[in-house]
Amino acid sequence: MSDLISYQLEEGIATLTLNNGKVNAISPLLIDAFNAALDQAVQDRAVVIVTGQPGILSGGYDLKVMTSGPEAAIALVAQGSTLARRMLAHPFPIVVACPGHAVAKGAFLLLSADYRIGVEGPFQIGLNEVQIGMTMHNVGIELARDRLRKSAFHRAVINAEMFGPQAAREAGFLDQVVAPQDLIETARQVAGQLKKINMTAHRNTKLKARRALLETLDAAIELDRQHLV
Repeated sequence: MSDLISYQLEEGIATLTLNNGKVNAISPLLIDAFNAALDQAVQDRAVVIVTGQPGILSGGYDLKVMTSGPEAAIALVAQGSTLARRMLAHPFPIVVACPGHAVAKGAFLLLSADYRIGVEGPFQIGLNEVQIGMTMHNVGIELARDRLRKSAFHRAVINAEMFGPQAAREAGFLDQVVAPQDLIETARQVAGQLKKINMTAHRNTKLKARRALLETLDAAIELDRQHLV
């Protein structure tokens, strides 16, 4: 599939493993590979598991791209926002098996999935944009507003609070926390249960349940383009 994302299909479950350096930076090429992997998963009619390397899902957008110039940064954020929107509307279930840290865009991958599993340990999950001097983009705000618990939304978005795994579960970034050695097996068990649901009903219900969010994100993507320009 790609050096940046491996694709493994087994018993109707497609496992996508991010592999882009020590922090799994989200770059334009990685997003292209991600979209290609999702295309393949649709062809395979597979439930999707997204994971990373031991200790990290992703540390966020590729800083080399983000600091190379405003046009490149705007394009990468738009590309990433469009990926989040696609994940939320994906016709088959998406499970994220988060093996450690998930920061900024890494945390937004969690917020774009149908089920999220994290691991116990000294890991940080959250949205650090304000902490590093970036004003949160509209898509990020709206995605967090919809997926995080109300009590955690302002702490995460405005205060850039980072959460340990259990606190991240309480905030709404994760649905379950397990021991690191149990992560992939648990993800496969969850994916196996999701394989049993009716996929047409899943797709239609997902689109109906998330209609307002998807429309909000479409408007926010365009607003971000205009604002950032």
